[in-house]
Amino acid sequence: MNTAVAPKKPRLTTSAMIASIAAEGQRVKAAPFGKALVELAASRPEIVGMTADLAKYTDLHLFAQAYPDRFYQMGMAEQLLMAAAGGMAKVGLVPFATTYAVFGTRRAYDFIHQVIAEENLNVKICCALPGLTTGYGPSHQATEDIAMMRGIPGLTIVDPCDALDLEQAVPQIAAHKGPVYMRLARGNVPLVLDEYDYRFELGKAKLIRDGEDVLVISSGFMTMRALEVAEALRADNIGVAVLHCPTIKPLDEATITEAVKYKHRLVVVAENHSVIGGLGESVASALLRHRVQPAGFQMAGLPDAFLDAGALPTLHDRYRISRDALAARIKGWLG
Repeated sequence: MNTAVAPKKPRLTTSAMIASIAAEGQRVKAAPFGKALVELAASRPEIVGMTADLAKYTDLHLFAQAYPDRFYQMGMAEQLLMAAAGGMAKVGLVPFATTYAVFGTRRAYDFIHQVIAEENLNVKICCALPGLTTGYGPSHQATEDIAMMRGIPGLTIVDPCDALDLEQAVPQIAAHKGPVYMRLARGNVPLVLDEYDYRFELGKAKLIRDGEDVLVISSGFMTMRALEVAEALRADNIGVAVLHCPTIKPLDEATITEAVKYKHRLVVVAENHSVIGGLGESVASALLRHRVQPAGFQMAGLPDAFLDAGALPTLHDRYRISRDALAARIKGWLG
């Protein structure tokens, strides 16, 4: 396994606002999405790569280098990107369309809805900088992308945790028949789930570790945060279970309800997304419909607000999704 160690945190510069979320000294893998797609495409000639002027910043440049005749640079025109991807899918190709999440959802929403989803076309939309993974402010922070995309009928939504999750998700979303929206971590991506005998399965939630006091249900890099919190709270004799939900839609309601019922513990949903319309509300709805009542329920997501610009570590502390902030919130909720 080719892994590296995350570089030391840079000083506060413009590039620091868009840096890797890996902590200093954390194991990382470079460009897991791009490398996995290149490997898969060797045996899947129908796969094509498309982007809206962001190949380098979504790791799709690796695909472009490996298969230049199957790569399409659409320019800064996200609506055109989605429309063209839909057209390619209609003739039997499997387009992987990449851009930033804010542009792929806000700017191209109607084209995804009308051109791709309405005809259940086989387009894989992979979008970088989801949630609070950039400090560039509201223009680049896709804190509501899941809420938007959940409303599109038939669209599968995936929010991987780390490099392993991404690598294993790529062939599975390619094999899935129908449109997929996947949140994308790029560059030096943390590697954590390999320590837990984890395997990605599309549509399935996985209990990563168990604990008696708190159940954290999480997606994306917040699963990494939850695992860090679980280790930190051991010193306070607080047992934290972590249930990773990489597939937001369709949600694995059976596994979630089974993890909650008959267990007297606080349930915390942790997500790199607004508390409006994301995983937290999906889980709450599922528990209510299945008549499963936890001992307590809290959502540890981003506020319903336009977030600030700045360095990511500072923002993660400010909006209480860092390890220490999340641990403090859980201890407070436990009373």
